[in-house]
Amino acid sequence: MTIATKPVSNCIAVVFDFDDTLVPDTVDSLLESYGIPHNKFRQERIQPLVDQGWDKILARFYALIEESQQNSQHKITQDSLAKFGQELTPFEGVTEMFDRLRQRAHELNPEVEVEFYLITCGMVEIARHNCIAPYFKAMWGCEFHYGEDGGVEFLKKIVTHTEKTRYLFQLSKGIEHHQDDGQMFVYRDVPPEELHVPLNQVIYVGDGASDIPCFSIMNQEQGVAIGVYKDQTPEEWREVANISQSQRVANLAPADYREDSELLQSLMLAVESMCKQISLHQLSVGE
Repeated sequence: MTIATKPVSNCIAVVFDFDDTLVPDTVDSLLESYGIPHNKFRQERIQPLVDQGWDKILARFYALIEESQQNSQHKITQDSLAKFGQELTPFEGVTEMFDRLRQRAHELNPEVEVEFYLITCGMVEIARHNCIAPYFKAMWGCEFHYGEDGGVEFLKKIVTHTEKTRYLFQLSKGIEHHQDDGQMFVYRDVPPEELHVPLNQVIYVGDGASDIPCFSIMNQEQGVAIGVYKDQTPEEWREVANISQSQRVANLAPADYREDSELLQSLMLAVESMCKQISLHQLSVGE
């Protein structure tokens, strides 16, 4: 008698937001690097657009582009974003975290690969030049179009809160064999045995409202969602993020990735649990 078992993938995907998850908010930090108080900029330049019905992400980038074009001292260029990304310091323990998770997975099951992905509604060009970029298999986020003078002119790619989920499906189905913007591939059905990594072997880490759609997918597909907070209490985070039952996180921890931190322990436990599930499936297949 043949016993049906789940298809086995030896891959675990750990997916991160960027701003306020791995590094301080990049818009605030970029503004401060130009000597512009970020709170004042948000209140006077961004919020009025939002009040007029603008999408929050578009309002933020429109205000940044406008400032860059109107003030030559605050000009945003590809080179300036690259330099800013190189100088941006991740939260404590981030740079060591990747190898620690891979090492723990290898100890439990040498056949398991841990891959890292980044999905941000922010400026992915900053992330691509940060010291942690080499650890990621892929990074997705908003990108600028630059004019002849080198300054930013418009967005050529935008990643909204809900569109983040598209990239979860993309990494699950594999990113090598289709174009980055191939939506037909992302949303077509793929047999479970052909998935690069099932969504129940995905860990998603994010800091709040922009991550709610991904939290929902993780709950729906039995992956793991982990919330990160900074400069607030867990109660304040839940209130601001307005998390519902279907968007709950497995744990909510401070943005501290050091060895003994609650956040790293949460990530370790999630990786360990998935490694054991993979080992169990491997036994079933081997019988």
